[in-house]
Amino acid sequence: MPSAYEQLLQAAFPVAADASRFLQASTIEAYTAFQKAPQADIAFRFERVRLGVALALMKLLADLGDHEESRRVMDVLHRALKARSVAEIDATITKEAKVFEKLYTNLYVNEDGEQLLGLFERTLDADTQPLMEEVIQEALYLSSELDFSQDEDDEDEDKN
Repeated sequence: MPSAYEQLLQAAFPVAADASRFLQASTIEAYTAFQKAPQADIAFRFERVRLGVALALMKLLADLGDHEESRRVMDVLHRALKARSVAEIDATITKEAKVFEKLYTNLYVNEDGEQLLGLFERTLDADTQPLMEEVIQEALYLSSELDFSQDEDDEDEDKN
């Protein structure tokens, strides 16, 4: 059975084209690699899990409201997942800091979007495995509760 981390990635990327674009095998297997990592590699492996969770949350937010800012953040996270060290991850994120700032500027989100942004912030703040597991579990639960039909409802109302 897939881990909660893998289930979250599957929930966030149900379309094969999106999954193949954003989810390399190393991203899908990041949690397992973290659990098996030697002590010297723990920090890097944990960062990869954090990036995978953050990527999934941004994908859910992008799909929820078609937020271009979320898609830009996804691109940065995707690039950071290709890094080979914590320093490379930090350099990628630091270089693109403005993209993250814009995520919160003039961004209207509904309650579901606010919950996703809150989980995103908690993902970035999580510094232990139990905290990350808590975020993963909450994100997995929230992903099953989200209503992606808002745009369709709005379009239906426009036609009437």
